[in-house]
Amino acid sequence: MKELNDIKKLVDGKSIDEALKSLVSAFPGEVTFSSSFSYEDQVVTHSIFSNDLPVEIFTLDTGRLFPETYSVWNSTLDRYKKTIKAYYPEAKAVEKMLSDKGPLSFYTSVQNRKECCHIRKVELIGRALKGKKIWVTGIRAEQSGNRHDLTQIEWDETNQVYKYHPLLNWTFEEVKAFVKKYNIPYNSLHDRGFVSIGCAPCTRAIKPGEDFRAGRWWWENNDKKECGLHSHSSAAKVKSV
Repeated sequence: MKELNDIKKLVDGKSIDEALKSLVSAFPGEVTFSSSFSYEDQVVTHSIFSNDLPVEIFTLDTGRLFPETYSVWNSTLDRYKKTIKAYYPEAKAVEKMLSDKGPLSFYTSVQNRKECCHIRKVELIGRALKGKKIWVTGIRAEQSGNRHDLTQIEWDETNQVYKYHPLLNWTFEEVKAFVKKYNIPYNSLHDRGFVSIGCAPCTRAIKPGEDFRAGRWWWENNDKKECGLHSHSSAAKVKSV
């Protein structure tokens, strides 16, 4: 609890740039950022790369990403001339799942969908966060119902890291304005109604009036849909109070 409060003091009231500089100074080599190349993640990437901060940026390539996602990934590399580490699913696990259940098993049940997410995302994050102390994310509170009560710094019990959400209280309009102001590369799917972009088979554009996360796993009847990367356990919530 004391360490959590100490980390909060490093970021409270500071801009993204200032907060990240404080974190890398306090935890050299232990701060990492996960990017899916969303609007939000591109804002954080810009802060890290433009300030030449020693923060490792990584991405999870599930094998099912949109072509547009690969395009913005490449555009980001061209823009900043920096590296982004890629993690991929274990081939044997993917081969077994597809051999046993076929390529579209995630449509048949929530259990099967979560299995696919676990193999293609959750297992990878465990590898990516190994040896790290601070996990920076692009999460915003208004993205989904179970993110409203988050604090900017929280303890992730599963991965044994502190998570920092620098954009937690930003609005979607503020994010888009920042991207436009600094001419930051972004996923062109955003211009076609895609607000939350994941794997191609599991993502669609949202319709007027729909919730931010309505385009993810739209066939499931659940307003708190998550893939498992950002599951907020009761233990984590208690420690982040």
